[in-house]
Amino acid sequence: MIAYLKGKLAYKDPTFVIIDVNGVGYEVKISLNTYSKIKDEEQILLLTYLHVKEDAQVLYGFKEESEKKLFLLLISISGVGPNTGLMILSSLHSDELEYAIAHDDHQTIQRVKGVGAKTAQRIVLELKDKIKKDSFGDTPVTGTGFLNSGNKIKKEALQALITLGFPKATAEKNIDKILKKTGPDISLEELIKASLKST
Repeated sequence: MIAYLKGKLAYKDPTFVIIDVNGVGYEVKISLNTYSKIKDEEQILLLTYLHVKEDAQVLYGFKEESEKKLFLLLISISGVGPNTGLMILSSLHSDELEYAIAHDDHQTIQRVKGVGAKTAQRIVLELKDKIKKDSFGDTPVTGTGFLNSGNKIKKEALQALITLGFPKATAEKNIDKILKKTGPDISLEELIKASLKST
């Protein structure tokens, strides 16, 4: 099992990074929370989880131990695969997710694309005690990203949403709706998060 990767940040995208470790490029899927914390570091260390299935081996990376723990808890639940786990962690900040689980707020979790009512209820039911035991805080925090020019941010957000499984037309509609409300001064991370929650 690959526990972490430390190397040069060769490429960064809102949904994945490529880390050069001694000349070998590892593609690692990441959440928006991790993306916003990476900034433009030259050298990077990500905690990783290797998911092995019949037709692929996929690395998932996390900047913080707490996010990796939440990811592992999420994928331990029946019906929540690694991609859904990453989608949840991209839509909700770790603290927001912990808060929702601890306070029986399955509606918040249900707003994430691909998470139905039963799955959201199962997440709350199965993780509530574990979250309360390991809780790091009670207040939801909003992640902050970096500001970008309108057009570039729109393009990057669209690419990220398509990668996460949204049809292009739906993704474009959601992004336009959010940008009309907020204007161009929204961070890429917040734009993607808002679009994920938009229906």
